[in-house]
Amino acid sequence: MDVRRLGLLRELSERGTVGAVADAMHITPSAVSQQLKVLESEAGYTLIEPAGRGVALTVAGRALAQMATEMSVAISRAEGQWREYMERPGGEVRVATFQTGGEMLLPGLFTRMATVPEVELVISDLIGQLVDFTQLVPDHDVVIADSPTTSSSWIDRNLRVVPLMTEPLDVALPEDHPLTRRASLSPKDVVGETWIGVPSDDPFDQVLSQVVAATGETVRVTQRIADNGIVEALVAAGHGIAILPRFTTRGRGNGLVTRPLVGIRARREISALLRPDRFERPSVRLVIQALRDEARAVADSHHSV
Repeated sequence: MDVRRLGLLRELSERGTVGAVADAMHITPSAVSQQLKVLESEAGYTLIEPAGRGVALTVAGRALAQMATEMSVAISRAEGQWREYMERPGGEVRVATFQTGGEMLLPGLFTRMATVPEVELVISDLIGQLVDFTQLVPDHDVVIADSPTTSSSWIDRNLRVVPLMTEPLDVALPEDHPLTRRASLSPKDVVGETWIGVPSDDPFDQVLSQVVAATGETVRVTQRIADNGIVEALVAAGHGIAILPRFTTRGRGNGLVTRPLVGIRARREISALLRPDRFERPSVRLVIQALRDEARAVADSHHSV
């Protein structure tokens, strides 16, 4: 038996007339009568009989109307429980991140999510040299990505892009380098130096491209190394200068000094990428909010220094 037709029978038992049911359901009285006849055929019993100028429920009709009420209660209870389930964060959330993004954000993210034990974080840092973060999106709920700008290709692929923070990129120098006497550096100041670079197409490499564009001169890159820790060690040992992220450079005070690079766009945008449908999951939205809060806290802690 059709649940909607059972609902009409229940309405008739409570409202008393076909006309009242039609008004309540915003359909015609003839449509109500037709649907109730179909219900009688489905049930195999006479459910309605004439009574004066109207109709009344038979014994079978009253019994089925009571069952219809019980079914409506059960359906409403199930719908309520389902809505509650869907609105309650829980389950596994898979997060992919690049190295320095993980260093900055994951410790605080775990701390914040500890208050929601129903959500299990599963972290992947197997990005390596991958530049196209969108390749990770199908297999992860959240991808922490960095770029010199918010990539239009991310939006073109119908991904949800949640900005997390803007991190400055500084010039890293050996502590005895003459340029350390300056509070900030321009492209002209550094273009003639020996550089420890990063792999081509890395966001940091685009800073060197801007130095070349601003000065019209080429830069001498002796090595291209992806690991920031190795770059820090080489710079501290006096083998060149480099571009390093402000918030996660740890070698300061151990033979390494950083200075802001002014006159060009020396920063990277860190965002969370995900499929729009996954953003609708309460557990994923909770992780995204925790990442935003942690990114704000990280940025604020460095601005206050």
